[in-house]
Amino acid sequence: MIGIVGGGVAGLAAAYRLQEAGREVEVFEAGDAVGGLAATYPTAGDRIEKFYHHLSKSEETIVDLAEELGVGDAVEWRVGRNAYYVDGVVHPLDTPWQILAYPHLSLYDKFRLAMLMFEVDVRGGRPRPNAYEDLADYEDVPIREFLVEHTTRSVYENFWEPLLRAKFGSRAEDVSAAWLLGRVKFRGERDLRRGEILGYFEGGFATLIDALVEAVGRENVTTGARVTGVDFDDSVRSLTVETDAGVEQRAVDGVVIAAMPTVLEALTGYECDIDFQGSVCALATMDDSLTDTYWLNVADDAPFGALIEHTNFVPPERYGGDHLLYVASYVQSLEEELWRLSDAEVEERWLAGVEDLFPAFDRSSVREFRVARNPRTAPVYERGYLEMVVPYDLGAAVADGVYYAGMASRAQYPERSLNGGVVAGFEAADRILEQNREAVERPADDRARSTGGANRGR
Repeated sequence: MIGIVGGGVAGLAAAYRLQEAGREVEVFEAGDAVGGLAATYPTAGDRIEKFYHHLSKSEETIVDLAEELGVGDAVEWRVGRNAYYVDGVVHPLDTPWQILAYPHLSLYDKFRLAMLMFEVDVRGGRPRPNAYEDLADYEDVPIREFLVEHTTRSVYENFWEPLLRAKFGSRAEDVSAAWLLGRVKFRGERDLRRGEILGYFEGGFATLIDALVEAVGRENVTTGARVTGVDFDDSVRSLTVETDAGVEQRAVDGVVIAAMPTVLEALTGYECDIDFQGSVCALATMDDSLTDTYWLNVADDAPFGALIEHTNFVPPERYGGDHLLYVASYVQSLEEELWRLSDAEVEERWLAGVEDLFPAFDRSSVREFRVARNPRTAPVYERGYLEMVVPYDLGAAVADGVYYAGMASRAQYPERSLNGGVVAGFEAADRILEQNREAVERPADDRARSTGGANRGR
């Protein structure tokens, strides 16, 4: 039996892949529900994720998985309108003419920015298409240095720097240019007349999670089960699992740790040097819409990083007519004031911040304000990141039968995503299956060599 530590998308994907190949699996989830960062809240209609999610067109593996599970028809592709709030004005930035009308960059700045987004290097006056194909070439390049050189100083200071500060805070200048270029590739599908094309599941990502659990078998998924130990010498022997019923040892042939690297280190001693940032994300249920934009980046000195009005992406009718707004911010340290505030204090500070940006906003229209927190939501994609990713197969570093499919895996570079979680789960499972095939074939090969030797000696 293969034990899976973690009931998020990666763990469930690994379990599904292994079970499809005939392996016995059991998923152990420490929390009271599966889904990880895709866990949900109830609403007056469909469930909605506690932390905002959508798909980009480049995320093909998760869409293929949905097809396999029979929920492919639930994937809907919609326009996600984007805008930038600067000096009291919401500037839409979806279409070429909206970008041309943006007043905070010169025409030349916009040209250089557009060339970067189309992956064309125009330095030296000779355009080079597909100039940024190999991200590894930019892994050690500071993001500020890259942007100033490949666009302009104004593009960096007036467009990118506020976005980087909102996402990475004090770590912004530690981030590599490879992350930015990877994000451009990741989010590159646009309709020139309407804007960015993004995906979402009818019924929310719970549609996919529920289908995965059904495919794996609910009897093979245990919530409220914390794995506190992995017993191994040269190979894995058992897991120690704590539940409300007590502590027990579960014999296993292997283990996939589909959790944060802190869990991996606690269970195996394997240390990961990747730094992670946490996040505070609130969902406001409102009677009225705040803007007509889905994703609003905020350049002003607001107490949050972005406003994501989900029901400007998915119709409010899916949620009983309510308007749903995410208010979100990253934290680089759990010592930051935002992380230490109570939920009520976060609500007061953030709604006051919305009032400052939008004087016409009526706080009484907010009927519910739910705050979710995660201490390790995303990696800090600093320079040298690829040298720190955790291998899928930890046989050489820890013991045979130990595999990793968490957020510090290669699948979550250069941008973390639910698609990356599926890929990581599949990669770990495929390595288990490959080792099994090799183990089955090896004795037959040994016998063949033995027989061949005997025949040659006759």
